[in-house]
Amino acid sequence: MSPQTAKPTTDEEDVLFRLLRQLDQAPEASQRATAAAVGISLGRLNAQLRAAADAGLITISDRAGPDKRQRFAYSLTARGATEKVRLTDQFLARKLAEYNALHAELTGSASGLVPIKHRTHPMQNNLAPIPELYVSYESAQKLKVEAADLVSWDLTPRQICDLELLMNGGFNPLKGFLSEKDYDGVVENMRLEDGSLWPMPITLDVNEDFAASLEAGQDIALRDQEGVILATMTVTDNWVPNKAREAEKVFGADDDAHPAVNYLHNHAGKVYLGGPVTGIQQPVHYDFRARRDTPNELRAYFRKMGWRKVVAFQTRNPLHRAHQELTFRAAKEAQANLLIHPVVGMTKPGDVDHFTRVRCYEAVLDKYPQSTTSMSLLNLAMRMAGPREAVWHGLIRANHGCTHFIVGRDHAGPGKNSAGEEFYGPYDAQDLFRAHQEEIGIEMVDFKHMVWVQERAQYEPMDEIQDKDDVTILNISGTELRRRLAEGLEIPEWFSFPEVVKELRKTRPPRAQQGFTVFFTGFSGSGKSTIANALMVKLMEMGGRPVTLLDGDIVRKNLSSELGFSKEHRDLNIRRIGYVASEITKNGGIAICAPIAPYATTRRAVREDIEQFGAFVEVHVATSIEECERRDRKGLYKLAREGKIKEFTGISDPYDVPVDPELRVETEGADVDNCAHQVILKLESLGLIKA
Repeated sequence: MSPQTAKPTTDEEDVLFRLLRQLDQAPEASQRATAAAVGISLGRLNAQLRAAADAGLITISDRAGPDKRQRFAYSLTARGATEKVRLTDQFLARKLAEYNALHAELTGSASGLVPIKHRTHPMQNNLAPIPELYVSYESAQKLKVEAADLVSWDLTPRQICDLELLMNGGFNPLKGFLSEKDYDGVVENMRLEDGSLWPMPITLDVNEDFAASLEAGQDIALRDQEGVILATMTVTDNWVPNKAREAEKVFGADDDAHPAVNYLHNHAGKVYLGGPVTGIQQPVHYDFRARRDTPNELRAYFRKMGWRKVVAFQTRNPLHRAHQELTFRAAKEAQANLLIHPVVGMTKPGDVDHFTRVRCYEAVLDKYPQSTTSMSLLNLAMRMAGPREAVWHGLIRANHGCTHFIVGRDHAGPGKNSAGEEFYGPYDAQDLFRAHQEEIGIEMVDFKHMVWVQERAQYEPMDEIQDKDDVTILNISGTELRRRLAEGLEIPEWFSFPEVVKELRKTRPPRAQQGFTVFFTGFSGSGKSTIANALMVKLMEMGGRPVTLLDGDIVRKNLSSELGFSKEHRDLNIRRIGYVASEITKNGGIAICAPIAPYATTRRAVREDIEQFGAFVEVHVATSIEECERRDRKGLYKLAREGKIKEFTGISDPYDVPVDPELRVETEGADVDNCAHQVILKLESLGLIKA
């Protein structure tokens, strides 16, 4: 098994395949029973066990007991579990080739089955079980103990989502995080190295120090954020990717306005690891547990219900009446049952949280016929990659046993780019999906733009209305819905269900009742703290909500006293301020922050954290550097000019001027009260406070 040994024969690999499979399924069986199951003699079994142990594929331990024939216990290592998966694929491929040859001999024609390595879904039947990456329960218990001694990587929330779908078969045919060759193929032409269709890079991004500590072939443990080991991974590839190329190819532009590109450049690790994964246990979800199904659980449900055709509806937004009408029509068109399959992993920053959305879904589920409709939650980390994302969603739904998939107008689009234009065309996703529909193994149902026709009191597809000039067509956009919720305005029943509106109002009360954050940014000495203090007093005078000031100097003394002034520490300090502000905002208070916050990417990250719970109002105190130096009472600028203070913003370290803040305040020639009053007027115009 070592690199110096001769390549094993087919017979030897078959024996090893049967042995690993038997030890995984029955680790406590006697040697005689194991030999019989594998189909070899006891003598050959002992030789195979020693060779497998020497190769690191199994562990052999003593077992106490009265039966001397059962003196040893066997368990697969992480490497052994990975080898079992490889040998299984190899065995199936060879048997398929033998079947094809026999079919041709008997009938004179090919069987028509596609070779495994050239197809995405080995299972022709959408209801048959698909491969998972989990080992058996007994092996998992032993692997947990073994993995405790391995080098560990603590997974990010996005990586946990990816790992869960790798392990449960949602990302079939992937056997782990992509190798460098697979990654290159996916980025360039949506193909794995073996030719299988796969549009999205699924890689384990890590920091440089961790990557440098690893060797090729090393096993690592993958842990959740509480330290629980979920899987092991054999690191086969370790490389620094060209992220600009990835952004251009996968997302269509290297533009930080795209949330996934922003994540790629400003949050993801600089190094990618690739390699097969061995699943030990699935991540624990304490919310909506009865609604979370693996691909095989959904397939089993469809078998039980006798559903041969299933159309999946992808959503990351609450369901309104137009969605109901759309899904009814899609199911009727496809003559299929309906699976409402919302994403509850990671969606676009600023989306309604999944707790609220699932309550909305459950509130309207009884509007659907129970015998033909089901709902299941998908723990997917979306990338908002438009056309590629649509193909990806189709592959995932095919793995879950669906036969049809609704692809929307601008499916999974992230919004506008830095130039104010849409990242993708409205029908780009449908076009790309249609081009690969047969290979995906799932049929597309076009999303119809549904509008309310007042005279007929019903929803109809916009492009099918023949008498547009003679009827009243009504529609409410997402922006208009958010405005009505923010201002406490009526939302008509023709647009949404009262139950949905009730749930949305719980989470999104009128803006004047929500918490919010005012985030001042500017040079040292620009007047941020002074204006922030004046604003705090004015808001406390008005009353109604608690007000907390998070001044840069005060935070440095109490929350970040151990931090220096490197870029890394400055970012960490601002993220801490943002975290506290998000908690204040979430609980209905007002947070006023007044750090320098020189870096645009960090300010954006804080905005995204806070806007999950309420408004984020960025105020740029636009005092010039010359005026700040003139006001400098602490002598900091003088020391920075002399080189005695390193990395000083505006002198030896850059300041990213806010491009589009909610408010820009000029302090030169204006008193503090006037500046604070400008902020009050802005808050009133945004509906955050009442005059």
